[in-house]
Amino acid sequence: MKLKVTHNYDDIINLEHHVSKVHPPMSLYAHSAQFAPFAALTGYEEALKETSRRTNNRLELSEDLIEMIDMKLQFLRENIDKKEEITFTYFEPDELKEGGTYLTVIGIIEAFDDVNQKVILKDKKEIPMFEIIDIQGNIFKNMNKVCVDIM
Repeated sequence: MKLKVTHNYDDIINLEHHVSKVHPPMSLYAHSAQFAPFAALTGYEEALKETSRRTNNRLELSEDLIEMIDMKLQFLRENIDKKEEITFTYFEPDELKEGGTYLTVIGIIEAFDDVNQKVILKDKKEIPMFEIIDIQGNIFKNMNKVCVDIM
């Protein structure tokens, strides 16, 4: 097949580029924006990140561990005036998906909120009592002596 040579644009091919007298020229930034990629699925990337974000399942605590945590909380309640640093490990449920995260917080207890079942630290951090899986601190050395004396 042979291509046919046409001269359709011979009359305008060598003319100068037209510049409008009415409209100002577009800036290079605005001109380049015409060729920017188009995100047809707005929020898709964020949804992918959220789906891939990992959460932990809540651990099922044994009766013995629950009893030990209750004993420690009671001991801390009785010795709140000691103002010692305590380390709490607790589960924080995820607001967006099933599961959550285990956090460890160190602080001094300010108060116990019995209505909302929370431990309130001096820095105003609130820890739900029913989510605590571990409590550590030097104050519990005295607790072990008290428990041995009772038994």
